Amino acid sequence: QVQLVESGGGLVQPGGSLRLSCAASVSILRCNFMGWYRQAPGKEREFVAGITRGGSTNYANSVKGRFTISRDNTKNTVYLQMNSLKPEDTAVYYCNAYSDYYEVYGYDYWGQGTQVTVSS
Repeated sequence: QVQLVESGGGLVQPGGSLRLSCAASVSILRCNFMGWYRQAPGKEREFVAGITRGGSTNYANSVKGRFTISRDNTKNTVYLQMNSLKPEDTAVYYCNAYSDYYEVYGYDYWGQGTQVTVSS
């Protein structure tokens, strides 16, 4: 029942910045966890950043200090501010939400992804 829509991806030069948005169809307070994952060509999908319902955040070591995850509960939206972008950050970025509100055992929801390309 949770729909996630990512936006904000695009082409940016190394050292540049982008802000990704993930708009949820429900109150994000009904999600125990929300996060961002990415998948580069030929690579497995990997964790990038996450935020719990209580507001605790966590980051992959590769983006720590450069990326910031945040949320706006009134807009049911989670953001990923990406600064000092590197070519290695090029990937499709996916929004993820885990919620046990709608299913007995909980459920992982995924957005369709948004492409981020870092290149000169």
